[in-house]
Amino acid sequence: MLKIGYITIDCKDPSSIAKFWESVLGGVVTFADETGAMVETPVKLENGEKFPPILFYKNPDEKVVKNRMHFDLTPDDQAAEVARIEALGGKRIEIGQSADPATTWVVMADVEGNEFCVLKSQEAAS
Repeated sequence: MLKIGYITIDCKDPSSIAKFWESVLGGVVTFADETGAMVETPVKLENGEKFPPILFYKNPDEKVVKNRMHFDLTPDDQAAEVARIEALGGKRIEIGQSADPATTWVVMADVEGNEFCVLKSQEAAS
């Protein structure tokens, strides 16, 4: 059997981005040094296993294009979560989604500009 051990994201400042995602996801920074920082979340998968830790690994490269992979977050209340994430330092961004009136998600960027989406509230989707 094979499973994901970590989700690794390159970054400039592992400590600051880990603190941001710790707050967004309700997790805990369980490791931090000059090379990286790790956030573990209380999220459980359907089989009862924990969601893989997120490792923010220090890398000097600049982010220049859209992420090839991103998180889609599923909130109970989209508007409340977007406001909370903005208060933590996240920003709403435009990547073309506003051109489609059927768009139900909010595109945001974390403190280093990595894109992620806050989906339509689960209750509103029903």
